[in-house]
Amino acid sequence: MAWKFEQVDGPYGGVTEGPQWDGSGLLFSHIPAQRIYRYDPKRKMSTVFRENTNYANGLMFDAQGRLHACEGGGRRVVRYEADGSVTALVNGYEGKRLNFPNDLAIHPDGRIWFTDPYYEGAAGPESETRANKDIEHDSVYRLDPRPHGGDSCTRVTFDTTRPNGILFSLDYKTLYVAQSGREKTEKKELRAYPVNPDRSLGKFRVLHDFWPDRGIDGMKLDTQGNIVATAGWKAGGSGPSIYVFSPDGKVLERHEVPVDRPTNCAWAEDDLMTLYVTTIEGYLFRVRTNRKGRVLFPATP
Repeated sequence: MAWKFEQVDGPYGGVTEGPQWDGSGLLFSHIPAQRIYRYDPKRKMSTVFRENTNYANGLMFDAQGRLHACEGGGRRVVRYEADGSVTALVNGYEGKRLNFPNDLAIHPDGRIWFTDPYYEGAAGPESETRANKDIEHDSVYRLDPRPHGGDSCTRVTFDTTRPNGILFSLDYKTLYVAQSGREKTEKKELRAYPVNPDRSLGKFRVLHDFWPDRGIDGMKLDTQGNIVATAGWKAGGSGPSIYVFSPDGKVLERHEVPVDRPTNCAWAEDDLMTLYVTTIEGYLFRVRTNRKGRVLFPATP
């Protein structure tokens, strides 16, 4: 059955991203305005939740309900504290500035895994030119909390160019990574990396190849372990879509999105069976589905 998308907000002009359900409302980032908004489905309106976000992109709550963000313009990953302050968790690797942190996946043990691509124009004026790229690679990293405070940062991929969406499997033994380069010479794949006992990553499997068209931007998991992903564009392929992949990469469903280039999605509302979708032009859509989302917070019943 085709999904019926309802426009609930926007377009804001410029990318909306990072949707996250907080238990009663949906947070999402409007990157060019450096704001996070909160959409209230009961009042059917959005209000400013946070400003001056350094072009924040991906958002995620940890198991304790603390909001984390990839601040592309700040070239860092942060935690927004309840008192309004900001804790910077990482802003560099081996003495060099990060690229533009994009998206993150948080393990129940508190470790944070994030992607760090260099997308031109994605994070304010500094991102317009590759002259500001300090690290020669675009990788996935893991943050490990230290016993006495602070986080250590470890590089975990050595074969990615512009990794984007990132997601754990139901059992947390597989890390799904969207390899989403912009150039035709770059691969556009949904990859599955086994997570080794020492938390390094093994050799990936390609679950789906989108080349030469636009690959996955953001993705979430349902309670059956299926991957629900935003991908595609009007320039080619199947067009702007929500894909549902089985854990082994089989396309179970594809639903056409009303506007071009969906960027991310999130499960929301009381039963976690409503999917909210953000887009490159700043729309916010929602759609009722026959699937239930798996979220870390508020914990899936």
